Amino acid sequence: MTDKQRNAPARPKTRHSSGVTHVNEPHHDNFTVVGNHLAQHPELSLVAIGLALHIQSLPEGTPIGIKTLAAKFPEGEIRIAAALRELEEHGYLARPRERLQSGQVTTRTISFNKPRLAVAAAAPVPVPAPVPVPEPEPAARPKAPAPPRAAADLLAGLRAHDSRLLLTERDVHRLAPAVTEWLERGVPPTAVTRTLTTDLPQDPIKHPAAFLEHRLTSRLPPHLPAPAPDSVRHRPSPLHTCDGCERAFRAPHPGRCRDCRVSSVAVA
Repeated sequence: MTDKQRNAPARPKTRHSSGVTHVNEPHHDNFTVVGNHLAQHPELSLVAIGLALHIQSLPEGTPIGIKTLAAKFPEGEIRIAAALRELEEHGYLARPRERLQSGQVTTRTISFNKPRLAVAAAAPVPVPAPVPVPEPEPAARPKAPAPPRAAADLLAGLRAHDSRLLLTERDVHRLAPAVTEWLERGVPPTAVTRTLTTDLPQDPIKHPAAFLEHRLTSRLPPHLPAPAPDSVRHRPSPLHTCDGCERAFRAPHPGRCRDCRVSSVAVA
């Protein structure tokens, strides 16, 4: 009988006979904390999970357009665009569209390390639709009131921009009619949020509800003037940002531009 080899490497100790075995070492720098709600999400694809992890690891202000991501990874623009839409649907990403003073429509990207609950302040309506042609009636029709839940969500989401703007539920219900007044006057939710969160004082805000109430009252804009019928009779379709290539295009509804629709059919 031969002797046992004493120099043979020992097997790693493990509690399981099958499955994954973790060898974990602590990270002291250059790492990103990701929740298991994302890493083990039961509905997101692996492409979407990996893309969310990559976006959360990037420094603030890094461009993450579809073409930029497609240039870095082998998946291509169509798969990356689909993964971005998955992250939007599950609350890990928001891409609100805003109109600049020059008239150009741009897309702003917001990444959430936890699925967001209140989306009104972070993901507003895309681009305001053009004012419709008023009907010739003796008395103007009353405007439909804005949904009170949108105003409440906008106020509740202000703390995401500055923790000093944390409001109680009672304060949210008290200030919601003032925000609704802004929305009924044609002000987009992004503009209301910008008014309430920019140029904040450096000192602590002891009474955030009183501070916001003063801004909502003192900076309330006037109603939009009714346009003349001739000026809007031949108004073109509104500008939208393409979900595929993020270029601006005119169409009655948001979606993809003509080039991206043709490319999708060709790939299929």
